[in-house]
Amino acid sequence: MEHKHIISVLVLHKPGVLQRISGLFTRRWFNISSMTVGSTENPDVARMTIVVQGDDTVLEQVVKQLNKLVEVVKVTDLNSKKSVQRELCLVKVYAPTEDSKSQVIQYANIFRGKIIDLSTETLTVEITGDEQKVNAFLDLVRPMGIKEIARTGLTALMRGS
Repeated sequence: MEHKHIISVLVLHKPGVLQRISGLFTRRWFNISSMTVGSTENPDVARMTIVVQGDDTVLEQVVKQLNKLVEVVKVTDLNSKKSVQRELCLVKVYAPTEDSKSQVIQYANIFRGKIIDLSTETLTVEITGDEQKVNAFLDLVRPMGIKEIARTGLTALMRGS
């Protein structure tokens, strides 16, 4: 059965690593739904959070192939029960009237979002949460008119110590 797999990959923080990892996915015809890369507590290591769609065989293949790369320090399968996951979304919503601006602000407050920019025609809202929360906010403001969306993709860590 096909579903979303979240993989945390610790890699050496050096040029060319992202290209090698994405090349591995391309060669194997694995589709990356989301990928985030960032620094860790160790300046020599970066964390990649990769979301891939597929069955359990796809997950096994991805993990095996990643572990073969010299630049890979550690690969962890993060399912939703044993990890915390977040995504950041910036959304620019049409709000040309005072009433529409008030409505967007009210929606942002309900979702614990922040208004980060305001113009005569639009409001830009920052929403942070899991994918369902971000999608729910977007569904709510879509009828008002969305001018632009920028999503970071999923980032995740194991729960506990």
